[in-house]
Amino acid sequence: MSYAPVGSELIVTNDNFSRDQRSSFPKSISKRSRRPSSEIIPSRIGSLNSNYPILVHSHLCWDWVWQRPQQFLSRLSARHKILFVETIAPDPQLSSPTARFWAAENFPNITILRLQFPLWRWPDGAYVDRERRRLVKEFLAGPGAGQFDEPLQWFYDPMAVPAFLGQMDEIGTVYDCMDELSKFRGAPPQIKTRERRLLAEADVVFAGGRKLWQSKKLLNENCHFYGCGVDVTHFAKARHAGTKIPHDVASLRKPTLGYFGVVDERMDYDLLVKLAEANSDWSIVMVGPMTKVDRVPQRPNLHWVGQKNYTELPAYCKAFDVCMMPFALNESTEFINPTKALEYMATGKPIVSSAIADVVTNFGAVVKIARTHDDFILLCREAVEKPDARASAAGLKQAADNSWTSIVAQLEKHIAAALQQEQPTEAIA
Repeated sequence: MSYAPVGSELIVTNDNFSRDQRSSFPKSISKRSRRPSSEIIPSRIGSLNSNYPILVHSHLCWDWVWQRPQQFLSRLSARHKILFVETIAPDPQLSSPTARFWAAENFPNITILRLQFPLWRWPDGAYVDRERRRLVKEFLAGPGAGQFDEPLQWFYDPMAVPAFLGQMDEIGTVYDCMDELSKFRGAPPQIKTRERRLLAEADVVFAGGRKLWQSKKLLNENCHFYGCGVDVTHFAKARHAGTKIPHDVASLRKPTLGYFGVVDERMDYDLLVKLAEANSDWSIVMVGPMTKVDRVPQRPNLHWVGQKNYTELPAYCKAFDVCMMPFALNESTEFINPTKALEYMATGKPIVSSAIADVVTNFGAVVKIARTHDDFILLCREAVEKPDARASAAGLKQAADNSWTSIVAQLEKHIAAALQQEQPTEAIA
């Protein structure tokens, strides 16, 4: 069975493919086998150029939380046409699979192709794999004809491997591993096997966390650690006098301890309750969509304000006196490397986090690390009463040294090297 983010937008339509209206086009193109990267012939290498199209398979929707996939791909789209394939949660009202496509807002080189399946067919993994491939190939033979020929395949979703790996006449395969997805609640049992195949066959692997890299490099020798980046200019708006604090937090009692990001099984909800109860004068603000959470704790000074647009986050950070990462220490957080760490740093605000391994390793000189609930509360109190100006200055510098643009430039160098590897010399008998 495949999977998609819980709570993703459901589209109810009987169109096979639709934009503003029903479109018809030829049936799927014939399958062409993928040549393993170790067998790329010299003449084909010579024909490769830096403007290859990219075919992305993602378990996260493009218009959901703006994070690593969007940060990388929006920048890559300056030089590459990108087809971003996302599969959303199944719909009980559908009788057959559907797909829609559109150009990403503000990024005309990125086409979103959204697939959705009938709920009653969702448990049939072989059917889902087969139909995912058919729908994508029909799009490539119809509305997308000529735009994504011989692409670089870029995987975020290991569940897409049987449908697409080696099936799209790709010039190479990238796996950008941003999380240990098998540890997440509701992960399908097949994901471990499919990821092992992806790791075995990918030409290059990028890992979003140091601990994640240490794990994945055992299965792919061309594996590289590239963690968080940050758009410093964007988050520096939290320090601008002209940035207006959003109305839903502007009147809250100060000080404000804030978090932005996905609210899911990675949160330490007991910690949030203790934090709220430790001082009734504190306002605890949680910004972000809730997923895989039945209910969250309620306290008078604990405010769940929901998902906000990426463009609004600096304004919310301006309202924060302390930026928090109140993560639980469990299976789902064992390998995470929170993107928000550097984003918080760019705001110049004090930061307090639970003892996530990659936060300790990568950001321990800036972020105050709490190993117990009592430590977390104490560090928040210290941050409110006496902010560490030296740590904030170090954070601003660390953010400035880790732009998304510089990371993407490094990724492209690794990809170019993988695509240009020479054909191995045959052994002489």
